Amino acid sequence: MIKIPAKSTLVLAILSVTAPQVHAAGFALANQAGSGTGNAFAGGVAITEDATVSWYNPANMPDLHAGTHISAITHIISPSAKFNNRGSWINPALTGGDFTAAQAALVGVNDNGGHAVGLPAFNMARSLNDRMSFGLALNVPFGLGTKYEKDWTGRYHALESEIQTLNVNPSIGYKINDQFSIGAGLSAQYIHVKLDTAIDSAAACRSIAAAANNGDVLAQCLANLPKLGHAATDSKASISGDDISYGYNFGITYKPNSNTRIGLAHRSKIDHKLEGDADYTINAAFQPILTLTGITNFNDTSVTAEANLPATSSLSIAHKVNDKLEVMGDYTRTGWSSFERLTIKRASDGSIVTDVDHSWEDTNRYALGASYQYSDRLKLRGGIALDETPVPNDKLRTPRTPDNDRTWIALGANYKLNKQMSLDVAYAHLFADETPIDNISSDNGYTLRGLYNNSVNIAGAQLNWSF
Repeated sequence: MIKIPAKSTLVLAILSVTAPQVHAAGFALANQAGSGTGNAFAGGVAITEDATVSWYNPANMPDLHAGTHISAITHIISPSAKFNNRGSWINPALTGGDFTAAQAALVGVNDNGGHAVGLPAFNMARSLNDRMSFGLALNVPFGLGTKYEKDWTGRYHALESEIQTLNVNPSIGYKINDQFSIGAGLSAQYIHVKLDTAIDSAAACRSIAAAANNGDVLAQCLANLPKLGHAATDSKASISGDDISYGYNFGITYKPNSNTRIGLAHRSKIDHKLEGDADYTINAAFQPILTLTGITNFNDTSVTAEANLPATSSLSIAHKVNDKLEVMGDYTRTGWSSFERLTIKRASDGSIVTDVDHSWEDTNRYALGASYQYSDRLKLRGGIALDETPVPNDKLRTPRTPDNDRTWIALGANYKLNKQMSLDVAYAHLFADETPIDNISSDNGYTLRGLYNNSVNIAGAQLNWSF
């Protein structure tokens, strides 16, 4: 008997949303600064140029000149996640173990789950005195989404996935002396998750009949829903949920000389306890069987889940070679191993609906970059980066996270509009290797097997104002 798809996907939405759509490990969003995008974030937590230091490393805020600094940022992220089927199939138990028939039953169109989105951010830093500064960062550190056609091959794994976060991060930076500065902050983070998944009505109906050992029900299933994997008779599950939780960050900056800066910053994981709803749209041919048998698995209900958004630690160095050229590098470690297993429970009685094994791994990100002061007004930037995926293999990869290692190539520029304002623009292209997927759904036993071709284009702009 296959497992009936049920109220089991709230946390899956959090784990699996749009890895090719995002542009750091897993579903983290690296692009919180238009200035940093141009260097592929190689300067990370060492560079001090504008108010975005309030997010990356508050220890750098006291090194901004006295006054108030504001940076308003937007990025347009245009991902591509093209899937090509390579022998997907339904649960062989439904065809008496006949894999040929099972493979023939799961058909659909190849699709691209990527869609362009906008990513806003706002940063402020204000000097309180010659040693202390206050900062505020408003941004979206995790998110984006995937959306597939309703008749695509992997519809029983995923249709639409969306995760949205909003992080509010006030911070303080303190200059100890000319060499050392420290900083720390607190974060309040809101998360909203939405997930849609198709349900094979014919398969679910046969599963119900088998569980009841009722030949009459099976006969009605075969009459009403004769074809397995038939998109026209699919039902659908829609899951949504949200939460607000809290975290912290801190950083330190060391300047061994006037030309070199070394930054170290850490951002804590944030534990979310989501509460949400599961809503079902049942196909008209399937509903009479549910009514007849009294099955409640597809009744609208409330669900709960826990999800930990990972901690990150970064080490960056920036060095001025001369008055025009600055080189930089960054190493960032993200603690995705916190997503080893996730348990989803019914809100009504706390019973386990699904226990999902993800076994994600901690990831490393390496970046190198340079900035060149072309003229008094114009600065040019460039950078490269290697960003590892937390997904360990193709069997744990899902169409919500068809993630793979990716390489960044980035370019950017800063132009001084006047004494108080400047504009940053940047572009980055992310390359990924061909990405295999061979995932068996824990909800229905269906196998999605194929190849993803992933890439991302990112365009960013940032307006800086100091007064």
